[in-house]
Amino acid sequence: MTTAMPGLPIGTSPVRAVGIAGSLRQASYNRMLLANAVELAPADLHIEVFSRLDEIPLYNSDVAETGDPPGVAALRDAVRAADALVLATPEYNYGVPGVLKNALDWLSVPPGTSGLEGLTVALMGASPSILGTARAQTQLRQVFVFTQSHVVPFPEVFVTKAHTRFDSVGHLTDPGATKIIRRLLENLVDLTRRLGRE
Repeated sequence: MTTAMPGLPIGTSPVRAVGIAGSLRQASYNRMLLANAVELAPADLHIEVFSRLDEIPLYNSDVAETGDPPGVAALRDAVRAADALVLATPEYNYGVPGVLKNALDWLSVPPGTSGLEGLTVALMGASPSILGTARAQTQLRQVFVFTQSHVVPFPEVFVTKAHTRFDSVGHLTDPGATKIIRRLLENLVDLTRRLGRE
């Protein structure tokens, strides 16, 4: 018999998402942002954080042809078992951080059977700048066109002046930001349920 999480109708399974913060820094604003997203997620969304990007080597097609390295295999298994992806990205030099782009490069192959096809994706990001991570998120949207993934179009979550938005233990203190993150995650669930995993 199928059971539900508290707050869900009987027979309803939660949407399963993999959460990735595109930074290796332990005190990263985007790690904090993702941790807050886990707490803010609606009852029908479960976000499992993947925190092993430091185990993923630089993409090399010669290596890829012989099989996935262990860190890549773990990430690929997590993504293939999920219904959705939640990314919290920094912005480095007006673009996507190398560690996150590298992980997506590994995930994108082989094209057509990579595990990203048909996946729904929620993007967010935090930065000390006044523009947040707008440029990095725009680049990620282009990446997901290639992988045939479905990015939630609205709302866009740009946590600006991030050094003023979190308290000493990493809680997001901006009520406007928490409200928009909840809306993004609700829209992720809605889009995932409407499209299904193709």
